Amino acid sequence: MDTHFGGYITQVSDRDGAIYDSRTKHLVPTARFVFAFSIGALLDGPVWCEPAAEHGLSYLRNVAYDEEHGGYSWLFEGRNVTDETRSTYGHAFVLLAYATATRAGIGDVEDDIRETFDILDERFWEEEHGAFASNRTAEWDPAEPDYRGQNANMHSCEALLAAYEATGEERYLSRAVTVAETIARDKPDEADGLLCEHFTSDWEIDWEYNRDQKADLFRPWGYQPGHMLEWAKLLVRLHHHHDGNWYLDRAKRFFDASVTDGWDDERGGFYYTIDRDGAPIVDAKYTWALEEGLGAAARLGAVTNDDRYWEWFDRIHAYLHENATNHSLGIRYERLTPDGEIHPTIDETPKVKSGYHHVNACYEVLESLDAV
Repeated sequence: MDTHFGGYITQVSDRDGAIYDSRTKHLVPTARFVFAFSIGALLDGPVWCEPAAEHGLSYLRNVAYDEEHGGYSWLFEGRNVTDETRSTYGHAFVLLAYATATRAGIGDVEDDIRETFDILDERFWEEEHGAFASNRTAEWDPAEPDYRGQNANMHSCEALLAAYEATGEERYLSRAVTVAETIARDKPDEADGLLCEHFTSDWEIDWEYNRDQKADLFRPWGYQPGHMLEWAKLLVRLHHHHDGNWYLDRAKRFFDASVTDGWDDERGGFYYTIDRDGAPIVDAKYTWALEEGLGAAARLGAVTNDDRYWEWFDRIHAYLHENATNHSLGIRYERLTPDGEIHPTIDETPKVKSGYHHVNACYEVLESLDAV
């Protein structure tokens, strides 16, 4: 926790725990830390989980939120805004943070759930397409008029599910269902039956977007096994809340594609991206995708009673434990080489370092085991 500027310090080396940037703040990891500490409180973890979550909630409400224009800014230096972009992806994680804190009884932020949903609904939602549009400026003009993306919609669905579970309000579940139908059911049926990442403003699949940026951190070219695994677990959760005969079939399809084409049979681990023929594009191994594999395997194993999902759970867990765990610090390495070695390059951006995927995987597994 950053006791000087507020919020959290996220730029911490996964090698030795050294802080390499103590001032830069980012909306997404701030919200993700609130989520993680709230999960800790939900699991009756250490007593400091609740005040740690409240610390981040204060930064979201008092620094990240723009009182003049509404919405949440993207990037900060200390308490000063350095990027006012209104991100769909970022607002999804703010909603997830408020929803998870509410479930844990932290911070009295149920009104913030409603207000954040209203922002997403009024500023980003495209009713005719059944999905959320992309980023906007501080004045709410389109910042990316020609782009629409899967990733922001996936995390919006996740946040909407969390909001429903926290409040019981049906409008959140209804919107989550609509997003899932568009992104995980209808759009894959227009292609190879797999999860498409990038679209035009008319929600046509854009096969060329970032073809020259194949290793982009948020928007790489190709199919992402890690995202198909994330959707697999979300679809199982939707199956528990809503009648729909397609949820489990699509979850199984996404999981099967991820382990059949996305898993490196020789060296282990999931490829970052694969092409339409199932061949690897970027063969580096990102730990977040492995964590999502744990959650998806556990969710599917619990709901189907099929042992092969638990066998995959054991295989993924063994790879994570052997290759991706810094045992001296008790954390995961963010990224590995294709051969499963610690990647020589540290990503020095503040965008993703919060342990969100790791904590989320643990919680998904524990919930799944309760259902077995």
